[in-house]
Amino acid sequence: MAKEGDTSPDKASGLDMLKEQLAGFAEAQGQRLVDKAGEKISDLAQGLGDVGEGNSTLLNVGKRVLGGGESPVKAFLSEKAGDLKDKAVDTVKGFFGGGGKAGDTKVTNIVEVIDIGMPLRTVYDRWTQLEEFSSFTKGVKSVTQSDEIESDWKLKVAFSNRSWKATVQEQIPDERIVWNSEGGKGTTRGAISFHELTPELTRIVAVVEYYPSGFFEKTGNIWRAQGRRLRLDLKHFQRYATLTDNEDLEGWRGEIRDGEVVRTHEEGLEDDEDQDEGDEEDQEAEDQDEEDEDEEVSEDLEDEPEEDDEDAEYEEEDEGGEEEE
Repeated sequence: MAKEGDTSPDKASGLDMLKEQLAGFAEAQGQRLVDKAGEKISDLAQGLGDVGEGNSTLLNVGKRVLGGGESPVKAFLSEKAGDLKDKAVDTVKGFFGGGGKAGDTKVTNIVEVIDIGMPLRTVYDRWTQLEEFSSFTKGVKSVTQSDEIESDWKLKVAFSNRSWKATVQEQIPDERIVWNSEGGKGTTRGAISFHELTPELTRIVAVVEYYPSGFFEKTGNIWRAQGRRLRLDLKHFQRYATLTDNEDLEGWRGEIRDGEVVRTHEEGLEDDEDQDEGDEEDQEAEDQDEEDEDEEVSEDLEDEPEEDDEDAEYEEEDEGGEEEE
């Protein structure tokens, strides 16, 4: 029996074989990793030819591997993460109109209709009193008219103040008003028309195109807040026009075509007076015709008693004949 601690030839040869096998395994694994890295680099080198077609990700990966010494897998994952982040940012910007091409701003089309239980002229004249809008609308702080065509509006949007300059392009009394407005946070194009349903009922139709450019405006544009704001303001105007004393009301009666005044307020009032006089004459003529018809009917009725007398004579004769029998 061999003593403890002795190294026999058999044991020594077994250890040597184990060491050789372990070294061979490590060398094989190392070569395998090297080969895999080489394949990754080859794939990157082959993909670099696609850069001209817009594949900038592979180019950036190649720079990270060859210049920065990063592993191919880490560099690839980092670039992909960056691409996903950029796409997410672009998507969010798209909601607010940013990051897109020129002219990509989303336009909001608004159409609102409301009926007011007042005569057509009263409703129109009340609408032309622009400086009164701040007294019944919620967002309008003040309106200042510089002339018949242009007016300056100050509004409050959320916690911010906004200024707009409105320009009337067309205005025809009792029919329609067409305008556009420009401000630092958006522009609008709009038209409002007035329609007589009955002598005491008027319909207003408002059509607006809204182009937002401010943060609050674009955020509200997603939820169609501008349409709800216009709808609410029209209801405020309905209440204001219905409950306000309109006895001494005098609206602007001029006419605007292509952004220019073609008939002044005074001329409009004169035309209205002529029209009223013509309507009165027509009404008098109609009343006279009705009176003439009534007289003719009365004359016809006056002739009827004679027929009644004849009928009475026939009845008396018949009664006399019966008595004789």
